[in-house]
Amino acid sequence: LGLRARRRATAETFAMAADEPPVPRTLRVATWNVAAVNNNPFEYFVSHDDPGYDVLMGSVEAFVEAPGVRDITVGEIITDVMLDELCALMTGHGLSGLEKTREYWFANLKPRRIVSQFLKDPEIGAKRLCSMPDRVTNTIRSGSSTLYRPTIINCYEPEMPDVKSWWTQWKEYMFFTSATVATKSGTGDSKKICHLLDAIKKAKYPAVTTEEETISIPLQLVCMAAFDGVLVHLVNLLAPNKWHDVKTSMVAALHVNKTKRTLEILAGPVYASCDAIFIQEAAAGFVDDLVSDTVLNDRYHVLVPEQLDGKRDQNSLVLVSKNRFMVDDPEWRGEVTDDVLKLMDSQSIKGVAPGDLFAVRVLEKNTKHRDSKDSNRRGTDKGNNTSGTDKGNSSTGGRFILASFHGDTNGLASVPVIDAVDKFTKLLDVNLPTPSAENGLPRLPPTLVFGLDANTHVTHSAGKRQGVLEFVEHLQKIQLATCWGTQIDPQINTTYNARTFLQPQLNKAVRMCDMESSPLTDKHPKDHIVFGSNSFSTQIVQRDNTGDGQFIDDTPFPTMSFPSDHALVCATLEME
Repeated sequence: LGLRARRRATAETFAMAADEPPVPRTLRVATWNVAAVNNNPFEYFVSHDDPGYDVLMGSVEAFVEAPGVRDITVGEIITDVMLDELCALMTGHGLSGLEKTREYWFANLKPRRIVSQFLKDPEIGAKRLCSMPDRVTNTIRSGSSTLYRPTIINCYEPEMPDVKSWWTQWKEYMFFTSATVATKSGTGDSKKICHLLDAIKKAKYPAVTTEEETISIPLQLVCMAAFDGVLVHLVNLLAPNKWHDVKTSMVAALHVNKTKRTLEILAGPVYASCDAIFIQEAAAGFVDDLVSDTVLNDRYHVLVPEQLDGKRDQNSLVLVSKNRFMVDDPEWRGEVTDDVLKLMDSQSIKGVAPGDLFAVRVLEKNTKHRDSKDSNRRGTDKGNNTSGTDKGNSSTGGRFILASFHGDTNGLASVPVIDAVDKFTKLLDVNLPTPSAENGLPRLPPTLVFGLDANTHVTHSAGKRQGVLEFVEHLQKIQLATCWGTQIDPQINTTYNARTFLQPQLNKAVRMCDMESSPLTDKHPKDHIVFGSNSFSTQIVQRDNTGDGQFIDDTPFPTMSFPSDHALVCATLEME
């Protein structure tokens, strides 16, 4: 018998033998990269209800592109008096090399034009003089609190109507605010923010000169002050009565209320009938949010890795229907992520960061046991486990391996990970006994369903970028399929975002009029539901960038009502 016939015969034989209704013929699943919180609400274009947003972003773009006479010097933003104050504060905090730092400022930074010679200078970027201190001080988790540097490019909410008011807040943060940061021993060391900076080493960043390396800590503080001050000047010049309101609304939608809206979408009526939901890039704290949500907790087992990554805070999870699946069968349960990773070669596994992959075993129930009141929580299940005495369809091949994965930026790890999961699934068949001594039917491999942000792109570049057509072709070779079918349209995008001119990497900024066509725009078919081509076929598949089951073409996301930069993909699969 072929695999499809074997699977069907096995299921029907045991359903009849037990005088039970057959298992459902369809499986409804969804996958969603809920996306880690972006510290800078202005970094990517969003679809905003307030027309003032487009005015602000268009004004910033026009200014950066052609500042004209408004391209004043850095020294007109950070005055000599402000530099004196900064140097005095650095001296008071024990920093050295300040005389050389002052000389460097007057010779190399103060005379520069704020846009053409400072914000746009690629050398400053290569030396990490702004990006390094920004990464360290922008947003800091300190115990149970979150600290934000007074700047335009994070979720700092107090008003900064001019450079003078910003300067007072900035000094207070950098020199008088302490942060308790985690160490390798797990204890917390309390340090002033200015002491969190490390030297920039020439060995790692060759563009840095020997002199710059020597004074790199005070130099970072000077450059950070100039960068933040220029942005405060810029937005107050262009939209003095509007930018703060726009930012506040974006912080609320994309940061403060992001988790709440994400839970609303998952728990809403559109996805109420999903049998499994695959989630990527979830913060460790999001697990408790899922479990605490009454609707989702009643509906799903929340399956999470034994080792949640709370540092990168980008974890893959799986939600499985309590009505349809068991998670505590003694013969078929638990996480198998490590077993899968062991099947990857040493080079490919480098592209898989902690938390990216989660693979777990679950068992499908009989239909007549759908009212089972299973509980919810970690590893096998996040919470209290049931006894596992109701095995449902275990003897009929009702075993599933469910996997969730977040691919690397260029998608180069996606094929090796799929190969490893597929190999692991098929190898299991060799070591497991037949379901019954009487019927002699061979034991079928478990059913694989895989939700992933594969980071597949419209075009392929060998060794550099995974193309979606080549991805689908590879799936076919190993008898797997994506929910988008064998003749996938590369233009079926599940992402659509582009960097604005209000973020540090101006070389990656896209003009508003070029968003549709720019090669820098992230508009790709990245998200997939993968399954055995002999197990299922796609009955229905849809994208959602609104949260209500609809997909609006040519609309960048996230939006004010849809909090992720990845569309939610949902498919109804019909069993073959």
